[in-house]
Amino acid sequence: MKIILASNNAHKAREIEQMLPSDIQIETLREVGYDKPIIEDADTFEGNALIKARAIYKEFQRPCMADDSGLEVDCLNGAPGVYSARYSGENATSESNNEKLLNAISGQSNLSARFRTVIAYIDAAGNEHIFEGKVEGNITTTPRGTEGFGYDPLFCPIEHPDKTFAEISLAQKNEISHRARAFRAMTDWLSRQ
Repeated sequence: MKIILASNNAHKAREIEQMLPSDIQIETLREVGYDKPIIEDADTFEGNALIKARAIYKEFQRPCMADDSGLEVDCLNGAPGVYSARYSGENATSESNNEKLLNAISGQSNLSARFRTVIAYIDAAGNEHIFEGKVEGNITTTPRGTEGFGYDPLFCPIEHPDKTFAEISLAQKNEISHRARAFRAMTDWLSRQ
């Protein structure tokens, strides 16, 4: 089965490819020739994932999926949340986002947080399905590690409390990550169809 992934994020595509069964092939937006901007203006992960999936389905009428992910920090009332990718502004980078987050949590004692992913999958008939995954952990006040991307150098999952996502291998991360859990839920569902 071929599914269009509503993303051109190379890191995300690499992670997803390692999580899906071999009988599912992913086509990125670049591979299907889609280059129109998709405005993600919902205030929830589910809403943003649906916006992207619906745009792709409307164009191609083929199975497609989109995800929206983010970091929710408890002492920041869930921020950066849906704004995780652009937390430090329109031209945000991982470094500027991490710097803003570290400044925002400075002096806080409760550094509990979670990564969340919501996947919107639209099947060939146009039916919409939602899958969610999350991983609990804590924010560290000093970035550590070279693996991963985004907030990975600042997030210690409860399964590896002394290591950030950027300090564990991609294989280890894919066993416990929010994205892995959401895709596992989706693939489990697909296998029963």
